[in-house]
Amino acid sequence: MRRLLARTLEAALTVLLLVTLCFFLLRAAPGGPFDGEKAAPREVVAALEAQYRLDQPLWRQYVGWLSDLARGDLGPSFQYPDHRVSELVWSGLKVSALLGGLALLLALALGVPLGVAAALREGQGWDRTLMLGAGVGLAVPKFVAAPLLILLFALALGWLPAGGWGGWRELVLPVIALALPNLAACARLTRASLLEVLGQDYLRAARARGLSGARVLYAHALGPALLPVLAWLSPALINVVTGSAVVEQIFGIPGIGRSFVQGALNRDYTLVLGVVLAIGVAIVLINAAVDALRAALDPRLRVD
Repeated sequence: MRRLLARTLEAALTVLLLVTLCFFLLRAAPGGPFDGEKAAPREVVAALEAQYRLDQPLWRQYVGWLSDLARGDLGPSFQYPDHRVSELVWSGLKVSALLGGLALLLALALGVPLGVAAALREGQGWDRTLMLGAGVGLAVPKFVAAPLLILLFALALGWLPAGGWGGWRELVLPVIALALPNLAACARLTRASLLEVLGQDYLRAARARGLSGARVLYAHALGPALLPVLAWLSPALINVVTGSAVVEQIFGIPGIGRSFVQGALNRDYTLVLGVVLAIGVAIVLINAAVDALRAALDPRLRVD
């Protein structure tokens, strides 16, 4: 119980430090949310600044924002005054969660079997081909892979739309672009882990007792080999969350990553802070969930 309370307090302080740092860095950046209102009278700009507390000292703006946050209010958006930041964040978060969840499922569904196949054919042509492809997948960044997918499947072949959001067809290319580096990492990690496990003495003894290769693999080797993959899930999920901004911007997807980019460009302080808060909480929850899953599957990680 004490350990749980300590970890909860640590997570809360981490998120608070993150949003505090973001709050002051946003204010320190040159420009402001109403700098584009050149045609507006000074009185109108002053009224807007008073509405959003920008006429107050910085410390009072921070205390006021924390007070609103304690009541569950992220405030109105500077650029979209008819919408609360919580509405914009929630609508974007649902889109990004669907996109990121499908991308990670695709990476696991293909990465684990490909890694197993490569490990079972170590040193052969299939193994070298898979690892070469995985190396390329890791080396090509998302902002390069996404336009290449659009050029090939949308413009050259005309099979899929180049962007937008609506049906399943609009999901295919962004999910692939977001999944590629994680798929490559998952395949390489599965291969390396399985090769290490297959070299253990207890598996050699199992084969010497006449157990079939399939039974040795599925009953004795695959479970321990997947434990490092479980540990990798946490950074993989975080990579999906943070990497979605590039993919969403390229494909015109109304996710939370695109909201962050547009909010940063428009100096929409409240929207950026809302997105940072949501992503920070998501990362903390992801780490906690993955740690709990690893502890459930690996007794060595359990703490009484």
